[in-house]
Amino acid sequence: MTRPFRTARSALTALAMIAPAVLAATAASAEPRQPVEYDALGDSYASGYGVPPYDGACGRSQAAYAVQLDGRMKIDLDELVACAGASTESLVAGGQLAALDEGTDLVTISIGGNDVGWSAAVGACLGGSDAQCTGALAATRATVTQVLPGLLDTVYTQVSARAPGAHVVVTGYPRLFSPEYGPFLGASVAEQEALNGGADLLNEVIAQAAAEHGFQFVDVTKRFLGHGVNAPDPWILGPSEPGAFHPDSEGYQAYTAAVTAAIKPSRLR
Repeated sequence: MTRPFRTARSALTALAMIAPAVLAATAASAEPRQPVEYDALGDSYASGYGVPPYDGACGRSQAAYAVQLDGRMKIDLDELVACAGASTESLVAGGQLAALDEGTDLVTISIGGNDVGWSAAVGACLGGSDAQCTGALAATRATVTQVLPGLLDTVYTQVSARAPGAHVVVTGYPRLFSPEYGPFLGASVAEQEALNGGADLLNEVIAQAAAEHGFQFVDVTKRFLGHGVNAPDPWILGPSEPGAFHPDSEGYQAYTAAVTAAIKPSRLR
């Protein structure tokens, strides 16, 4: 047998051995990916509050990023159980965790803002004295750093236990103000910056707690820059509007874009 013939026969043999594996891999990749079972938990920022009409007392709206995510990337929204006013404690006591089970593939959760007196700090800075603003902000920051981590740990642990195979996405909160446009009601530029700093601290603590549980944190801060409540093109509802200091429809679209960009189909089973 000549060498060229032996070489050709060896190549054909190798090809014959490789072909089944290639065909199998091709067939596997051609199989349609199963829908991703998705459950959305959290507070008003997850329920879509601020953009009526609402489905029930929890302020669940079609503007919610969970509703907008439904159908994207094979995501199938199973339950939106987020509720306006929810805290870490009421999320559990109110039964939101019952939406999760071993079949849940994706979970989003927005929680923590109602645990730290955030709305009280905003109110003090907009309508109170400088001393009241400073005091309320100090109290809120202390709660964020000293109390919130333990509360988040408790909730996140229960989420993991209820949905052990799920990819969990934790969404943060936007800055409410655009100080570059000057004072707003009773809040000076410096007070707005301090409030925005409080929002940044809140996000940092939430992000750290999420990372400790292997959850993905999605920061929306940059997407809302220049669109604070006092900006010419606000994505945050003003204090005189129903749903004050919550995203408007464009704000929730920004949330949806941030979560969509963060989720990778390969991470979802």
